Amino acid sequence: MTTPGYLKKGNSIAIVAPAGKISKEKINAAVKTFESWGLKVVLGKHLFRAYHQFSATDEERTADFQCMLDDESVKAIICARGGYGVVRIIDRLDFSKFIKNPKWIVGFSDVTTFFSHILTNFGIETLHAIMPLNFPDNDKENESLLTLQKALLGEPLNYTFNSFPLSKRGEGKGVLTGGNLSILCSLIGTKSDINTDSKILFIEDVGEYLYRLDRMMWHMKRARKLEKLAGLIAGGMTEMKDNEIPFGKNAYEIIAEAVKEYNYPVCYGFPAGHTDDNSALILGRKIKLTVNYDITTIT
Repeated sequence: MTTPGYLKKGNSIAIVAPAGKISKEKINAAVKTFESWGLKVVLGKHLFRAYHQFSATDEERTADFQCMLDDESVKAIICARGGYGVVRIIDRLDFSKFIKNPKWIVGFSDVTTFFSHILTNFGIETLHAIMPLNFPDNDKENESLLTLQKALLGEPLNYTFNSFPLSKRGEGKGVLTGGNLSILCSLIGTKSDINTDSKILFIEDVGEYLYRLDRMMWHMKRARKLEKLAGLIAGGMTEMKDNEIPFGKNAYEIIAEAVKEYNYPVCYGFPAGHTDDNSALILGRKIKLTVNYDITTIT
């Protein structure tokens, strides 16, 4: 895998909105934060254009992202928010200059399309982390921001957290991949699909009905995305919904059932995804997942 260059004070980063639209207030807060880290911020030309639920038209969003992919002075592209829209522009983009001059692509949720496409086709690391939409309003840095800063500056990311009763003990080593489960399922069979064999898979989601989560896990299982993993990390399963007739299992129980026959470590409750605590993860990076009865570590 190729690691983009880590950032130094004085480097330029870009903020673009490849999916949903975002307010100037949120962007101004993010700019202030990045500038406090000693970074220069460049904004996409159409960042505040607004087109229905999108930040701009497909053509304008493509142009903004392409511009930052091609600009050698930009060392990281920060996606302003998720929502929906990356899949509409991914095949319009030319990554030839990006391959020669890799830079960090940062975000989560709908940005999973970028993560999967880049890992599968180019073998370049990306960064699953908090986006400007979710930056705190009080101008204070929280743990999510601190892990984003550490990742961009090249400081190691090591995590220790409590194991869930459902956790499956063991140790696994492999390249970390994944992101938003709904997006991962939607990419199966496309040129952005990921090969999960010998990988450690991270999944998270938000606002899904439990039966849909079950269907997605069975989709992943039948597509043979689960059987040869080196490990599974279940992050935030936030605001899950149920029907009037209860499904009968919670989100983590649904995941546990789907992988119960496999012999690799599985952990639950990692603080990443659509949660207040969204810890940064470098996708494409080889990591070690160790799950014990009481404590889980990711190094």
